[in-house]
Amino acid sequence: MDVQPLISSSLAGAAVATFVYFCRGYYGSFLDFVHADLSEKLRRMRISTVNLRTYLLAWSVVIVGAAGSLWVAFDSFPLALLAAAVLFCGPWYVLRRMAQRYRDKIEDQLADGMASFSAAIRAGLSIPQALELLAEQGPRPMRDEFRQIVGEYNLGKPLDRTLEEAKERLESENFALFTAALLASRESGGKLNETVDRIATSVLEMQRLERKIRSETAQARRSALYMALAPLFILVVYTFVDPVNTARLFTTVPGQIILCTAIVLNLLAYLWARRILNPDI
Repeated sequence: MDVQPLISSSLAGAAVATFVYFCRGYYGSFLDFVHADLSEKLRRMRISTVNLRTYLLAWSVVIVGAAGSLWVAFDSFPLALLAAAVLFCGPWYVLRRMAQRYRDKIEDQLADGMASFSAAIRAGLSIPQALELLAEQGPRPMRDEFRQIVGEYNLGKPLDRTLEEAKERLESENFALFTAALLASRESGGKLNETVDRIATSVLEMQRLERKIRSETAQARRSALYMALAPLFILVVYTFVDPVNTARLFTTVPGQIILCTAIVLNLLAYLWARRILNPDI
């Protein structure tokens, strides 16, 4: 019976355990950072964060277990390291994108919501009554946010405080402008409906420009996706053209390092291209 794989696995496990033991303080600090970042994103999407710490610990165990299994099964530390990086960054990136889309959806709905608010103020309703109208008739997810604002106000929390907390929670530029107009009107008076109308007009114009930029850069974004998928297509082709040398990318350490480096650089190039092509007005 060949005991060499068993000895190698035991040594690898002992090394990982030793590393985890001496780095547990850094791990705890990093886990606190991830917990704070994800908690903020989940609260923005109105998702409970009660068991988030437990999920993060389980997530860590899955990452270490999957990376260790790949290392033992394929005797490839670079591929195991790449798998750990993907398992760590993938869900985090997806969650951040979900939070960004949630915020963008509220940004798009706020212009029409401000126009409805202005019409309600012009009709003689008070600010709380106009906010309650948005909470009842607005589209989701904007309606949910205004429901929370109105609910907290009805429970006795000052309106100024509920608006400030909503602004910090949403991190929305349009909502920040809307909140500033409401607070300024409550402190110094003035025609609130005209101020909100001007803000809504400006927001609608910015959204029109963003949609125009998105339509003009749609082809470039598709090209970036095609360029990111091209290396995978070339790799598949080379498995038939030169299978011996292609197999070395997976069976030798230098080949695995080259393969992992190419994957990381290709992913970074795609994300960089997406960031450049996303409009930011």
